[in-house]
Amino acid sequence: MSEIKRFGVSLPSDLLDKFDELIEKKGYKNRSKAIADIIREQLVRTSWESGKEDMVGIITMIYDHHTSNVVTELLEIQHNVETGMYSMMHIHLDHHNCLEILALKGSPVEIKKFADKLGSVRGVKHTGLIMADHKI
Repeated sequence: MSEIKRFGVSLPSDLLDKFDELIEKKGYKNRSKAIADIIREQLVRTSWESGKEDMVGIITMIYDHHTSNVVTELLEIQHNVETGMYSMMHIHLDHHNCLEILALKGSPVEIKKFADKLGSVRGVKHTGLIMADHKI
């Protein structure tokens, strides 16, 4: 872990009050941790937008496995992924719905394209993408 540095921040009092309410609601013990998390979030977003280095992505997907060919199409897409897929978890939510969670590492552009391709399959009800950068 790198050394800790202190710095001052000036904010309008109403903005600080709202920030304090937010971090209390989220369970933060202090402002420093909350500010550090906000900075990391922005750095990850910027890294994803630049697309220059490999990143980590988590894709969540809910689909109706009774929809014709949905499982076949999803497997075909997953077997032809252009980026590294590290893990996949499949959960049966109920009689019709399945949840899949995919962990990938690779180009942000390729991960986003892969997530979009999965989401476009008939029978997929929802996809989500969580962006992460293990170097920040």
